[in-house]
Amino acid sequence: MVTTEHATGRTTAHAGPASADEAAGARALAAAAAVADPELPMLTLADLGILRGVDLDEDGTVQVWITPTYSGCPALTEMRADVDRAVRAAGFDRVRVRTALSPAWTTDWITGEGRRKLAEHGISPPGQAPPRAPGPVPLTLMPTRTVPRCPLCGAADTEELSRFGATSCKSLHRCRSCLEPFEHVKEI
Repeated sequence: MVTTEHATGRTTAHAGPASADEAAGARALAAAAAVADPELPMLTLADLGILRGVDLDEDGTVQVWITPTYSGCPALTEMRADVDRAVRAAGFDRVRVRTALSPAWTTDWITGEGRRKLAEHGISPPGQAPPRAPGPVPLTLMPTRTVPRCPLCGAADTEELSRFGATSCKSLHRCRSCLEPFEHVKEI
């Protein structure tokens, strides 16, 4: 079995030359990691930390583990189909896309590359997620508000226009300095 924990940055270490299974696992991982997010297509599922890992079973079945940004994410079905299609296109006949809900996804899993791509596309990347204890995620009825910097000019003088942007995981803001509107990925 070849296992790679992509979101947490853990990778199984292998001594010596790569075996055929390790090479196949790496190929499956690369195919899954390249899948674009359906709502933020400039990012891959790996950039977002949604891709958790890939297992290659002894019978050749590839199991891809993903964690949605939240349990009701409407894009999950499309993500699963896109991952399945990408791994099959990489030469694997048996693919299972599995969902791991624990630990819950957090914006802290967005990679540095993902944050760079968000800012490059005029979307304010999230700051550090609020701390929480392990176990069930408590329901917070009061929204956490952040004042993100403008991704276009870098000014800190911004205002929230709407708690929801094009998707529920983003909010809409305006920069008081350059007057441009922009979206911000909420910290969760």
